[in-house]
Amino acid sequence: MIRVKLPLHLQRLADVEAEVQVRVSGAVTQRSVIDALEKEFPVLEGAVRDRSTMRRRSLVRFYASGEDLSNDDPDKPLPSEVESGAEPFLIVGAIAGG
Repeated sequence: MIRVKLPLHLQRLADVEAEVQVRVSGAVTQRSVIDALEKEFPVLEGAVRDRSTMRRRSLVRFYASGEDLSNDDPDKPLPSEVESGAEPFLIVGAIAGG
């Protein structure tokens, strides 16, 4: 199981706690984790990535093992700590303002 930490607005949307677990078959990548998250919690479909382009939404960031993975290839394997469940995959709502 892959641990995923969600920002407050997604927790409320899905009516879940801050951390959820999803089952990923095959390689553990950003794409496979988000696919599993949307399958488990269909209300989140389109909230993390655009439905038509499947690209990360601009005000959403991805982190794991202390690194910003937001601009990584979505099919690049996530760190082994995420795959083993030792660390969560973090989805963070970015803050914008002027």
